[in-house]
Amino acid sequence: MITSKLNIRVLSRYFLLSLFVLTYSCSNGQPKESGEFRQPDLVEPIKLDSTFHLDIKYATDNNFLGKPVYMQARAFLQRPAAEALIRANRKLQKEGYGIIIFDGYRPWSVTKLFWDSVTEEERQAGFVADPQKGSRHNRGCAVDLTLYSLETGKEVVMPSEYDEFTERAFSDFSGGDSEAIRLRDLLSSTMESEGFQVLKEEWWHFDYKDWRLYPILNLPFEEL
Repeated sequence: MITSKLNIRVLSRYFLLSLFVLTYSCSNGQPKESGEFRQPDLVEPIKLDSTFHLDIKYATDNNFLGKPVYMQARAFLQRPAAEALIRANRKLQKEGYGIIIFDGYRPWSVTKLFWDSVTEEERQAGFVADPQKGSRHNRGCAVDLTLYSLETGKEVVMPSEYDEFTERAFSDFSGGDSEAIRLRDLLSSTMESEGFQVLKEEWWHFDYKDWRLYPILNLPFEEL
């Protein structure tokens, strides 16, 4: 009986989440784009390299919204971006670190939800993407990540927490612990060596160089 009640609660939770995301998918509409784009080829990096760790924050309530927005704890990237991430991961392993992935491809409806959930000040500060322009996450060409120690398996300390809307999250923040700054800069320089560019406002966010070649997508994980 307890198990049945638990299953009912879980199913109810995901039914409401699906309805919630569907509402955002249907409201206002994603931006219409013109031009030719590459055929999307979204893959899961962890299936190409099992040494990645996953900590998909938006599949939990441990995020700035305080509730899950993904029904599955998975991360996707366009194949060239995933392959570049693998190369960056191998370089970092020579330094004693591995990559933890927080987020990759993000359906457009989730970007719309984020935009509608923050203040105007936070929008102006660049902490969330404007859904009318779309996010590089929506194109499968952005990844949020950090490092873990190969020796301990634990996540390293960075200058700020993930999704922290403060100046400590900026990729050029110079205060705080010197070791945290060193690790942040190691992550940034290694990612940049493989064609990624860090977002000024978020040390954890990296855009792949070919993001303009892919369309904005709004496919749920369950369809991938």
